[in-house]
Amino acid sequence: MTSLLVKLFIKNHDDIHNQEVRQKYGMLGGGVGIFLNVLLFSLKFIAGLITSSISITADAFNNLSDAGSSVVTLIGFKMAGMPADSEHPFGHGRIEYISGLAVSMAIILMGVELIKSSVDKILHPEAVTFSLFSVVILLVSILAKGWMSLFNRGLGKRIGSTAMMATAMDSLSDCIATGAVVLGIGFSYFTHIIIDGYIGLVVALFVSYTGFTTARDSLSPLLGQAPDKEFVEEIRKTVLAHEDIEGIHDLIIHNYGPGRSMISLHAEVRCDADILAIHDTIDLIELELKHRFNCEATIHMDPIAVDDKVTQDLREKIVELLRSIDGQLSLHDFRMVQGLTHTNLIFDVVVPFKFRLTDEQVTQQVWDKVKQIDPNYNAVIKVERAYA
Repeated sequence: MTSLLVKLFIKNHDDIHNQEVRQKYGMLGGGVGIFLNVLLFSLKFIAGLITSSISITADAFNNLSDAGSSVVTLIGFKMAGMPADSEHPFGHGRIEYISGLAVSMAIILMGVELIKSSVDKILHPEAVTFSLFSVVILLVSILAKGWMSLFNRGLGKRIGSTAMMATAMDSLSDCIATGAVVLGIGFSYFTHIIIDGYIGLVVALFVSYTGFTTARDSLSPLLGQAPDKEFVEEIRKTVLAHEDIEGIHDLIIHNYGPGRSMISLHAEVRCDADILAIHDTIDLIELELKHRFNCEATIHMDPIAVDDKVTQDLREKIVELLRSIDGQLSLHDFRMVQGLTHTNLIFDVVVPFKFRLTDEQVTQQVWDKVKQIDPNYNAVIKVERAYA
């Protein structure tokens, strides 16, 4: 069904890096969500009135909040697709994250209000009227929400949207919440023990938790989260596929919204290569990255001595030296500058975040071990973190 809807409503649906296509995916998901959630809210609200059940009413308003979420998501995708301007030179893609954050705040507020209503129902319980019509509505709702979870998950995977993946999880939690309501009604009908308020509280807590997780997923990219490992690997493969490039490092990816990135990296090239030819290769790689990943790329060239056996052998010794300190350490930009009284070994040491040693301790240990190789060697190092 998902593939059928995509083919019917999205032209060039395979071109997921195209912002117009991505926008249509978001609008399709939002439109389907609005229609089904409003329908489910209407049916459940009627069922809640018939049975005087706070748990069914809470579940109904949960669907109404989901419909509101779909409206905000749809508007967010539409605004995120606006072109760049003088005030926002990198576009408006982060609006998608902001809309997700706004939705999460509304969901949390709804959850708090439902918690209050459910607690009041626990303190002042009222008998719930059993209705087969209401049970059928709830069972249909479980099936509908299950399909919506698969639908949004499918769309989210296709375009790499955290907002849609969060919506999919929301729909899945709705299935669980509605299932709890059905069990509560059945339990009360057969045992005559009123647990409606407690079930309503469970549903309200599910709503609140969904709001919290949605806020977390929306806030993380706004704060600047690490890029996906698959995306990083694709960039590495693309750059290293060119034979003039010996290696890459200092890869940094700035996220300006889903499908909108600014990439910078250092490309290692032979120090004796034709500088004009290498510059042309770098230009081609930047264009390839732009067309393939819809990003702006800036590449800095780092010349390295590939055929200098002395430099290469010493570099390998330093690599082993770093591994003896910790297997997580690595280096790049290794150079030798020989003088009359000493030789400077210049290189960058890459350490992971939350490393057990401070930068000063790493520097001192490397310095000491380099001196053990040769007292005339001085280690001139820069300690840095790997951003990708």
